Amino acid sequence: MSSPLHRIVIKVGTILLTHGGKELNRERMADLVRQIAVIREQGLQVVLVSSGAVAAGANAGVPYPSGKGIPVRQILAAIGQPLLMRTYAELFAPYGVAVAQALFTRTELERDGYLNARNTLLGLLEAGVLPICNENDVVAVAELQQIGDNDTLSALVANLVDADLLAILTDIKGLYTSDPRNNASATHVPVVESITREVENMAGGAGSSASIGGMATKIKAARMATAAGTNVVIGQGTVPDVILAIAAGEQVGTRFASKISRTKSLRDAWMASDLARGHRIIVDAGAASALLKNGRSLLPAGIIAVEGTFSRGDTVEIRAANGDAFACGLVNYPSDDLRKIMGKNSSKIATLLPESFGDEAVHRNNMVFL
Repeated sequence: MSSPLHRIVIKVGTILLTHGGKELNRERMADLVRQIAVIREQGLQVVLVSSGAVAAGANAGVPYPSGKGIPVRQILAAIGQPLLMRTYAELFAPYGVAVAQALFTRTELERDGYLNARNTLLGLLEAGVLPICNENDVVAVAELQQIGDNDTLSALVANLVDADLLAILTDIKGLYTSDPRNNASATHVPVVESITREVENMAGGAGSSASIGGMATKIKAARMATAAGTNVVIGQGTVPDVILAIAAGEQVGTRFASKISRTKSLRDAWMASDLARGHRIIVDAGAASALLKNGRSLLPAGIIAVEGTFSRGDTVEIRAANGDAFACGLVNYPSDDLRKIMGKNSSKIATLLPESFGDEAVHRNNMVFL
């Protein structure tokens, strides 16, 4: 990360913004706001991805139904989102920073919606306004069911705005070899060169009960962001001036360096941003080698498994037989059809399927390497 930063996305979770997940911690929020104001004064453009709406709604003094199900959490999000934004607006006002709310569901970040969202966020940045993004929990239940989350959203937003750096702030130092809260011998990992299955296993499952996303979702977000050319830092948000340190390039938390240039096409960034759906194609060693070393397209013959349900034109993740993800691309065939032709020579497609869309499962021109 030696090149100067121009644009940074900062993600803050519920656990950082609250007193143990019970109410917004205005003092802590004020300190985060101060740091963001400082780096903006240094010339950085900042997009903030913030959780906290549900916690704010739960402590708004407004009666709401009992229980912990999705409908209740959606009600709390609806109550709490304007309170969260009002708090940010009040805290940023002394620094002369105007804020704007941007609520997203997956729909807004697909195809035409991707371009619309990108244009809006870039327009706000050009106008000097600080976008504050959140999942639209009122209509999108994916996050509340731990399918989508604000870690994933932060990676999508980083790709939307061509961010140089994504800083994901959490309640621990970063990635450890195992959960340090359960294993005293766990050691901190300062740098991750490549997100392999071993790294994913280190992340384990969900984290604090006060938030939806754990380290596993943060690693997934890091993989998505680095795949589209954005460097990532996962760091402890309670460390004094942590945002200033990250922006200055100091060794903080766990760093994930992207090996892909940000000059890649917008379509490539869109494809790489869509890895959270669980659409996967598993290929054999020969196909993996042909793709990685020879720049070939993916043919059905090299596919050994298809995971998830998807349509023609959706983004799929391509993994080797050992589980390592190494590419993604726009698929030529829906999942049901792909299962019928996987392992078969392309010459058999016309006889196995009612309609052929070509010899390739994923064409090389529609593929991005991770």
